[in-house]
Amino acid sequence: MTTVFAILSAILIPAAAVADNAADCVVLLHGLARGDTSFLVMDEALTAEGFATVNVDYASTSGTIETLAAGTLPPAIAACPGDARQIHFVTHSMGGILLRQWMADNDLPRLGRTVMLAPPNQGSELVDEMQGLPPFDWLNGPAGAQLSTTGLPTRLGPVWPGVGIIAGNRSLNPVYSMILPGEDDGKVSVASTRVEGMTAHLTMPVTHTFLMNNPLVIGQVLSFLRTGAFVPGLGLLDVYETLTD
Repeated sequence: MTTVFAILSAILIPAAAVADNAADCVVLLHGLARGDTSFLVMDEALTAEGFATVNVDYASTSGTIETLAAGTLPPAIAACPGDARQIHFVTHSMGGILLRQWMADNDLPRLGRTVMLAPPNQGSELVDEMQGLPPFDWLNGPAGAQLSTTGLPTRLGPVWPGVGIIAGNRSLNPVYSMILPGEDDGKVSVASTRVEGMTAHLTMPVTHTFLMNNPLVIGQVLSFLRTGAFVPGLGLLDVYETLTD
């Protein structure tokens, strides 16, 4: 799989840009009720392209968002190489909310760019419907209960410069999609991923659970980390045509 991602990267970004970012570090933050294994493919792709990576594993259902952010972000940032020029972030779902919570109270001098994958920046209607039910509380813990449409994410304010957001609009759960307004990825609506201050927003035909493993999503992440922009209309056919020209 690494070869596929290397090809995508070579198509998207000039070789000089790859060398220019070789000393950068990327912190990966998984979502609610997930683990660091969910980012293994992304981790492999970033490493293959010369980034140092810190793929964080944290007990996402064990505490509040405030507690998780305070306990997770400092050691993750400290694990980046001391000579890293910039520290970037790639987050999935609630991982983006943890980062927003930490950034609300902290400054990071070497802050680079951030890509949030399917973040519930405006909360989730699913939480509105399900919080308080024993199975939901047991599976998602205190942090999950904070992700309602009137919960903590809506009170965090604008994001910092250099934040790109990728939302999905394909669902594997039609029941959940009936609850979510408009386009959604089966867990989070496209509208909820938006946030004041974001630099770029991109909607892709991917699902919430697996979007971080999609080759085109990974290509867009690489593009944004290096250039601060997504590539409009990138498709597998475009990659094929470029390779066969």
